[in-house]
Amino acid sequence: MAKVLYSVTMSVDGFISGPGGDMQWMRPYLGPNPEVEELIPRIGSLLIGRRSHDGDDPHKGEQGEGEAFGGGWDGPMFVVTHRPPATPEAGVTYVGEFGKALAMAKDAAGDKYVNVIGANIAKQCIEAGELDEVLLCYAPVMLGDGTRLFERAGGRTVRLERLSLTENPLASNLWLKVVKDG
Repeated sequence: MAKVLYSVTMSVDGFISGPGGDMQWMRPYLGPNPEVEELIPRIGSLLIGRRSHDGDDPHKGEQGEGEAFGGGWDGPMFVVTHRPPATPEAGVTYVGEFGKALAMAKDAAGDKYVNVIGANIAKQCIEAGELDEVLLCYAPVMLGDGTRLFERAGGRTVRLERLSLTENPLASNLWLKVVKDG
């Protein structure tokens, strides 16, 4: 059965994109990361928010631009949106309802991970009790503004249990399990 994983590169002050959705801040930290390289073949599908799908690409102007993990991954992608494009992108399924998109992504992933891309989609997974794990790749930079890893008006405590901590030259990885109550 598929597990739902939120894997993301984050600044040490908690931002996953800079102001206005800027992802170019990430470019100096995209070098080799053995843990991410080992993860990629274990991903069976992607569950993506529309803003993330249409947004800035840290691989802009490089080989792999517009492709998941800079071209390192290929497979079924499910974009949650109420505004499907007039001309759909090949290999992408646009779904208007989060629950339906998640079910489709889990089915497509089989016994691999559904990798979540986008803070809003991750938040919806948390709210639905469907997020299983989080992989944070901490980049040694502070952005001061942008999209937070997780934000909820009034707050929300999400308990996490550390599975591993890995040091890399460009970013440190913290792999966490979501502790589900009940």
